Amino acid sequence: MSNNGKKVSESSTTLVRLMMPNDANPSGNVFGGTILKLMDEVGSIVAFKHTRMNVVTASVDRMNFFAPVFVGNLITLKSSVNYVGHTSMEIGVRIEATDLKTGKTTHTGSCFLTYVALDSKGKPTPVPKIIPETAEEKRRYRQAIARRKLREAEIEALESG
Repeated sequence: MSNNGKKVSESSTTLVRLMMPNDANPSGNVFGGTILKLMDEVGSIVAFKHTRMNVVTASVDRMNFFAPVFVGNLITLKSSVNYVGHTSMEIGVRIEATDLKTGKTTHTGSCFLTYVALDSKGKPTPVPKIIPETAEEKRRYRQAIARRKLREAEIEALESG
């Protein structure tokens, strides 16, 4: 790691799982909670790889399910750091489901999670900055700044009454 930060690509992670009957309801639709758990799992892996410290989930932005995931689908969760603050970072996750019989892949959801890095005493601690390199990484970085401002305004509104 340089003193200026870490590249987004250094911690980007893809998690792939085959959806089984125990992941779904009796109709064969995968539970949203199963997908949320996998999303938090891959997001925390990215946050841990970026910081090399213990991390905790601080928030999950609104999650929209664009399409169902079914038993037998291969679910792919692509995740990377979008933005880093002082002790927190926004991690983006894109969820896709592939029907292994047809090969068709569908974007089934996306979400942004905020993680906070903790020191050995369990207190928030500074994290390395990120270095967005590609046009896509730079776009995600700019959008994450806007989302951060919205989150801060929402928290301020909640705290004030």
